[in-house]
Amino acid sequence: MSGSDQSYITDTLIAEDIDAYLHKHQHKTMLRFITCGSVDDGKSTLIGRLLYDSKMIFEDQLANLESDSRAHGTQGQGIDFALLVDGLAAEREQGITIDVAYRFFATDKRKFIVADTPGHEQYTRNMVTGASTADLAVILVDARQGILTQTRRHSYLVNLLGIKNIVLAVNKMDLVGYSQERFYEIVKEYAHFAEQLGIKSFLPIPISGLAGDNIVTRSENTPWYQGPTLLGHLEDAPINATQMQDAPFRMAVQWVNRPNLDFRGFAGQIGSGTIAKGDAIRVLPSGKTSRVKSIVTYDGQLDRAMAGQSITLTFEDEVDCSRGDVITVADAPCEVADQFEATLVWMDEAEMLPGRPYLLKIGTQTMTATVTEPKYEVNVNTLEHLTSQTLAVNAIGVVNISTDRAIPFEAYAQNPDLGGFILIDRMTNATVAAGMVHFALRRSQNIHWQAVDIDRTAHAAIKGQQARVVWFTGLSGSGKSTIANIVEKKLHALGKHTFLLDGDNVRHGLNRDLGFTDADRVENIRRVGEVAKLMSDAGLIVLTAFISPFRAERRMVREMMETGEFMEVHVNTPLEVAEARDVKGLYKKARAGNLKNFTGIDSPYEQPENAEMTVNTVELTAEDAAEQVVAAILAGL
Repeated sequence: MSGSDQSYITDTLIAEDIDAYLHKHQHKTMLRFITCGSVDDGKSTLIGRLLYDSKMIFEDQLANLESDSRAHGTQGQGIDFALLVDGLAAEREQGITIDVAYRFFATDKRKFIVADTPGHEQYTRNMVTGASTADLAVILVDARQGILTQTRRHSYLVNLLGIKNIVLAVNKMDLVGYSQERFYEIVKEYAHFAEQLGIKSFLPIPISGLAGDNIVTRSENTPWYQGPTLLGHLEDAPINATQMQDAPFRMAVQWVNRPNLDFRGFAGQIGSGTIAKGDAIRVLPSGKTSRVKSIVTYDGQLDRAMAGQSITLTFEDEVDCSRGDVITVADAPCEVADQFEATLVWMDEAEMLPGRPYLLKIGTQTMTATVTEPKYEVNVNTLEHLTSQTLAVNAIGVVNISTDRAIPFEAYAQNPDLGGFILIDRMTNATVAAGMVHFALRRSQNIHWQAVDIDRTAHAAIKGQQARVVWFTGLSGSGKSTIANIVEKKLHALGKHTFLLDGDNVRHGLNRDLGFTDADRVENIRRVGEVAKLMSDAGLIVLTAFISPFRAERRMVREMMETGEFMEVHVNTPLEVAEARDVKGLYKKARAGNLKNFTGIDSPYEQPENAEMTVNTVELTAEDAAEQVVAAILAGL
C-alpha cells in the first residue's frame, strides 16, 4: 500500500471519527442549572472547578487564569477558580458575583449551561433571572456559616420557580476538617426548612470547590459519604423538557407565517405535549376549533412534534389566530381569565403601587395590568405572612392582578411558559417584577359585561353634545379648583351638561378611606378615573381638579376614555408661587414636618409632557384661564 493510500485511509478514519463525535455531541441532552446561596459560599469557585476538572479550559485561558489569580486572586499563589466566572471589574475587586454569569461545558454524557447567580440580597432580581430557565439548582452553604438568610431566600425562590431537582452542596468542608457531624447538622437544619417550604426531596453533598472534593471524583477525605459526586448527579438528573412532553399540548403563537397567498401558518415553540397531523386543536382565547393540516419546520414537514420543538402549524379550516393566542389540544384546553392570584418578586427600587397600570408580558403577548389587591408579603426566614399594602425591592408577596383582557393561562406549577410573567414599567420600560400565576379568581369567570340598548352615543346625543373629560392637574395652590369651577359655570350658562369632580370633595366620600401615600394617591386617581368614565358614558362633560402627581395614573385615565375624549389641562404654577399663596396652610404644615408626603415638598410632582393645554396662572387670571379652556372645549365639541 502506498503512502498516499495510507494517508487517505487515515484522513478518512479521522473524518469519520469527527463526524461520529459531532453527531454524538449534537444529540446529547442539555441540562441548565444554577448555583445560588449566600455571599462568599463559593459559587463561582465551584463553577470554575467544574470547568477546570471537565477539561473545558484551553491552554491560553489557563495561562490567563494563572496570571489573573496572581493579580486579583484570593488564594495567594494558587489558582482562584472564581475568576473564570467573575468577569466584571467590580466583581474581581470585591471578590463577589454581581451579574448572572452563564457558562457552557460538556462531558461525554451531557451538555450543560450553568448560571452563576449573585448572593447579595440587593441582586436577588439577578438570581431570579438565572433560575427562570433552570432544570436544577445547586444551593451552596458554607460549612462554617451554616444556613443563612440568603440560603432560605434562594431556596424559597427555587421552589417558587418550580425547580424540583435541588442539590444542597455543603461547601468548604476542608475548613471544618471534613467533619461528618457538622455536615449532618447542616443537612438536618436545611431539611426542616425545606419541609416547611414543601420541598419534597433534595440531595446533600459534602464538597470543597477549591480543593475539588466530591466535585468530579469521590474524595478520600469523606469516606463516610457514599452518595454521588456533584458532576455524576448532574449527568444523570432528569430534565424539564422531557417531563413537559407528557402534559397536554400547548403552543403560544409567536408569528403568523404568510409568505404568499397560498400559505398561512402559525409559528411558535411547543411549550408542552405533542401534536400530530389530524389532531383536533382549539385556539384560545377565541375558542375556535379546527384540525392540524400540516406540521412545517425548516428541515421539512413532520408527522408529529413534541415539547421544545419550534414549528409552524397549518389548519384545515380558516380560523382567526394571531400572535399571543395559544393553540391547545381541543379536548383539554387551558383556562382563560382576566383576574388572577399570583406571587410577585419585586425587582425595582421604586416600590409597587397597587392600582398603577403596568405592562404584563406572559408567553408571547403583552397587555396592561394592575395589581388590584396586595394580600400579604412573605418573610423568607419564618415563612410568616405579613400584612402589606406594597412591595419594596426584593420583596416577595402574593397579590391579585387584573388584566385589560382575558388571556389563556395555566398555573406556573403546571406550565411555566403560560404561568410565568413579568411586569414592565410603562414609563421607563424597565422590568419591575417577575410573577407566577396561581389560579384565576372566581369573580373573573362569574362577572360578564351586560349588553345595554341605550349606549354612550345616545346619551350624549340627547344632550346635544359630545362626552368629554377635562382633567386639571397641578400643584396644590395652583388654582385648579378655582379655574375648573369657573369653567363649569360658563359651560352651564351655555346649556352644556357638566359635572365637576374636585379632589377635596371626593375625599369626603368616595375616597375617604385613602391617605396620601404614593399607593393611596394611585388608588385615589384610579377610582376617580372609573367615575369619570361612567359619567362620560352618560354623555356628560366631566371636569376634574386633582393634583394627580404621577404621569402613569393620568395616562391610565386617558386610556380609559374614547380616543380624543380626554383633555389634560396643566395648571402650571411654580412651586414658590403656589407655596406663597398657601390658601389652606398646607405648605406651612409640610415645611414644619406635620404633613407627610405632601406634593412638591417631600413627594414628587411629575409635570405633563404632552398636555392638550397649559395655562400659567402667574401670567393669567383665573377668569382668563377659564375662558381659554372653555374655548378649547367648545372647539372640540
